[in-house]
Amino acid sequence: MELNAILNLLADGEFHSGAELGDALGVSRTAVWKHLQKLEPLGLALTSVKGKGYCLPGGLELLDRERILGAVDASARSLVSELDLRTIADSTNTRAQARAAAGEARGYLCLAEQQTAGRGRRGRDWVSPFGKNIYLSAVWGFDGGVAALEGLSLAVGVALVAALERCGLSGASLKWPNDLLWQERKLAGILLEMSGDVDGYCQVVVGIGLNVAMPEKAAEAIDQAWVDVQAMAAAQGVAPVSRNALVAAILSELLPLLASFQSRTFTRWQERWEALDAYRDCPVALSTASSSVAGIARGVSETGALKVEVDGVLQQFHGGEISVRREGGGV
Repeated sequence: MELNAILNLLADGEFHSGAELGDALGVSRTAVWKHLQKLEPLGLALTSVKGKGYCLPGGLELLDRERILGAVDASARSLVSELDLRTIADSTNTRAQARAAAGEARGYLCLAEQQTAGRGRRGRDWVSPFGKNIYLSAVWGFDGGVAALEGLSLAVGVALVAALERCGLSGASLKWPNDLLWQERKLAGILLEMSGDVDGYCQVVVGIGLNVAMPEKAAEAIDQAWVDVQAMAAAQGVAPVSRNALVAAILSELLPLLASFQSRTFTRWQERWEALDAYRDCPVALSTASSSVAGIARGVSETGALKVEVDGVLQQFHGGEISVRREGGGV
């Protein structure tokens, strides 16, 4: 609890003396010092100046439940059953899965400032530095099992692009089946995980990782071309975008989509997805653990399958352990 309190006090980027921090927290200066030592492992650069105290240069925008919910569209806010805001989590998807396993969790949301075991598609690690990006998982329930979920990850991608546009950010594109790109670099990823009956009622965890202000040091662990909202905004002459505002925009787009997806199916979002397709009519290479194929990307089907023209014949490829790359480069 003291760690959260210290972070809130230092978030303004101003200097605060040890005595001031101790008085605010009701603890000794020694206790303050011990808690300040916990900031370095979080990747936070604490500055100490004798006679002035401590500060986090540039400040820190922490996620705020009231700010987020206050900015979410009323129709979407009514779909929230619980907003679980965590300072550090192993993985927001893991937390959401645990919540779903404990019972009905429709409308449960988990956000974290940092993940220690963030996961991407195909078992990859998701680099998750403290207080810089968005790590969000949402739970929703669907009847009809796996069949009811066809194209859901693609529709979520459309919602994420719409959320960025709400914040004045344009030009994001989509890579099948679950990535957002900007200028051919990865901006965000989506990870869907299901629990329950594969043919009946199931609960789905929709995990979203969005790069907002990725530190260069943390990015050294990323094995592909990447970009963040901060760079995107600077290139477009847009003022820095608040993480809280981004989360609110995402929820305003995502939750109504989840609530209506089963009755509308992916066809409602197919045309928009294809308009945002980063690889449409481009040479692509598809690979699995055991095979590969090359062809021309031709959009997606009404169920969200990737359509590829291979030697003049149109084939469809469904989700799973398939990797797609633009021939000649690209993520």
